[in-house]
Amino acid sequence: MLKDITLGQYLPGKSLIHRLDPRTKILLTIVYIAMIFCVSNPVWYVIPLAFLILCAKMSGLKAAQLLKTVKPLRFLLILTFVLNLFFSSGETVLVSRLREGGCARWGILRITREGLIPAVHFCMRLIFLVAGTSVLTLTTSPISLCDGMETLLKPLSKLHFPAHELAMMMSIALRFVPTLLEE
Repeated sequence: MLKDITLGQYLPGKSLIHRLDPRTKILLTIVYIAMIFCVSNPVWYVIPLAFLILCAKMSGLKAAQLLKTVKPLRFLLILTFVLNLFFSSGETVLVSRLREGGCARWGILRITREGLIPAVHFCMRLIFLVAGTSVLTLTTSPISLCDGMETLLKPLSKLHFPAHELAMMMSIALRFVPTLLEE
């Protein structure tokens, strides 16, 4: 069941994205995440989608490989969509069941425009976050990723932030992802 999940795994390659410095990839991923959180209208997801497609093409990753990384989130995506769809308050009713009393509700639930838009928005945000960060983990070896993270966090060690220890914990966690999936 979990054998086709590529979450946290590294796929070796010789593309431009594979050869980029891990610190650059980490910083670009942070910019990508910030871009996703700046999107206020679902229509504007075209920009992160274009960036994701460009990175995937440059790295030689297939769409199927990125979709496999989203696969473990199916339950969370469905739950997020349903909760936002049915439990967001709004005035513009899209789907309802009319009762004999004329009440525009479906039992206690109703689907409104104000619930549908955030439902789509949050699900798209989750999908783009996982797919975008997967480009980072699929194209960067765990050791390089940890070294890059440690180097980026090194200036915080002057404030007694344990950059080396955090990088070590991340390295250990990333090494055990394939083992956990296998078990």
